[in-house]
Amino acid sequence: MENSTRFSYFRLTAYYDTGALKYVVFIFVLSLYLLIMCANVFLILAIRMNRSLHEPMYMFLCSLFVNELYGSTGLFPFLLVHILSDVHTVSSFFCFLQIFFVHFYGNVEYFTLGAMSYDRYLAICHPLYYNMRMAPCKVVAITAFVCLYSVLATVVMMSLSVPLQLCGNIIDKVYCDNYSIVKLACGDTTVNNIYGLVYIFTVIVCLVILIFYSYLRILKVCFSGSKLTRQKAVRTCTPHLASLLNFSFGAFFEITQSRFDMSHVPHVLRIFLSLYFLSCQPLINPVLYGLNMSKVRNTFRSLAFGRKM
Repeated sequence: MENSTRFSYFRLTAYYDTGALKYVVFIFVLSLYLLIMCANVFLILAIRMNRSLHEPMYMFLCSLFVNELYGSTGLFPFLLVHILSDVHTVSSFFCFLQIFFVHFYGNVEYFTLGAMSYDRYLAICHPLYYNMRMAPCKVVAITAFVCLYSVLATVVMMSLSVPLQLCGNIIDKVYCDNYSIVKLACGDTTVNNIYGLVYIFTVIVCLVILIFYSYLRILKVCFSGSKLTRQKAVRTCTPHLASLLNFSFGAFFEITQSRFDMSHVPHVLRIFLSLYFLSCQPLINPVLYGLNMSKVRNTFRSLAFGRKM
């Protein structure tokens, strides 16, 4: 066995010297972070203050926007510090704290999108039973389950990673993630790999099946229903489907990059794609739902321009 130790810090080697350009990058990232925060907070307030938006779909949306704030806060302040810094090291405590933020965010995002697909399935395929099956108390229960399960899944994952004896402290990324820590381990990581594979092929696959089934049924109703039904389905499902595909693309590349050799991909592109699901998703969701859903868009305008709702 190689010599192992417990490191008090990790080195992030994906950063490189950009000279005076780092100030431009800093301003750009800071502006992006502030835009994400403002857009999501505005939409949370819009849903909270307008009683006509106190419906299951918008409650799930509110949960999604809160999660975007959480995920962005787990990444952007960290990035901003390291963009200006000449030494790219992070203490073990803050590295594992960021791992918790990132993985909790990813879990909640995917589960919430899955719950929203089920909500759309009920609303379009079973409209007469919708209010009974998706009552406010059930929405709260689903949201609570998503959060508690995400905490549990993340804690179990980290309880397997934190005790590992490491043979190095170099992470070839701009932020900390769990699999980068596992790859540094000297000892056997079979349990970690089994847990990751079991999680992917049970929870994630089950969610994919739920989402796929929901949209198959929605498509069936659209083709057999009236023009009004098709328009309603397209209007309410398009933002959700676009958000789901966008997040899935970013998450897929991040998982692929962590587990396979991606050295043939340009360095800057690898950095961008590894940050995609954490930086673009929190900005795209407010745009998708704020611009494409008339109730949210009108309430947003009322808040922004001081009009009476």
